[in-house]
Amino acid sequence: MLYWSTNWSDLVMRNTKTSTVLTLLRELLHSGGMAVGDRLPPERELARQFSCSRETLRRALLVLEEENEVWRHVGQGTFCGPRPGAALRRESLLVQATSVQELVQARYLIEPAVAAEAARKATAADIAKLNECVAVGRAGHDRFECQQADDIFHRTIAEVAKNPILYSILTFLSEARRRSTWQTQWDRTYRHIGIREFKGQHSDQHQRIVVAIKNRDTKAAEGEMRAHLEAIIEALQLAPGSPRFSDLD
Repeated sequence: MLYWSTNWSDLVMRNTKTSTVLTLLRELLHSGGMAVGDRLPPERELARQFSCSRETLRRALLVLEEENEVWRHVGQGTFCGPRPGAALRRESLLVQATSVQELVQARYLIEPAVAAEAARKATAADIAKLNECVAVGRAGHDRFECQQADDIFHRTIAEVAKNPILYSILTFLSEARRRSTWQTQWDRTYRHIGIREFKGQHSDQHQRIVVAIKNRDTKAAEGEMRAHLEAIIEALQLAPGSPRFSDLD
């Protein structure tokens, strides 16, 4: 969850702490000592072990829950693995979208149209929220913060379009990007381009999209989003060891 605030230093610090705790939790889950269904230690014990607040711990657990790495039951605790039942059905759908090319192609076909719709529907408050998203992206300190900010930016555009179906589709694509296949490719790309170029060029592209939406220029919003996604496609393929994509048009 993003807490909208003009105090960027506090927000960056909060995200940094969450990122650190998230890394520690991942190590706990994947160290080999835990199996699906095992219960994690109580929150107070984990907070003491990781030297963090309960609030920071819960933010990190929320990320893992959204990724189906853990599930929580009020009064019983937090458990390793996806929630039984509905979560497994959702996971089976995401498995079908693990190909990096499939995800990129879906975004390339859908998101420019969503940006154009956002240009038709945006209010002054929406523009302010989008500008805050860009600012948070520029302030990112590591891959986790940059990717989180990018994810929030694109989903916020879907919110601005004010169409729940489009928002649901973008949320699905966002969740699919958490799959291991995408994360492996994105780690490779991130190491290749570096954080400064990512925060600079990437955020500049986001800002141009916001300007087009603010000006209610649907063609420009669509074009800027397409150019942004083409830059992402190029970056994904330039990293050493990356696969080549077929034409996406």
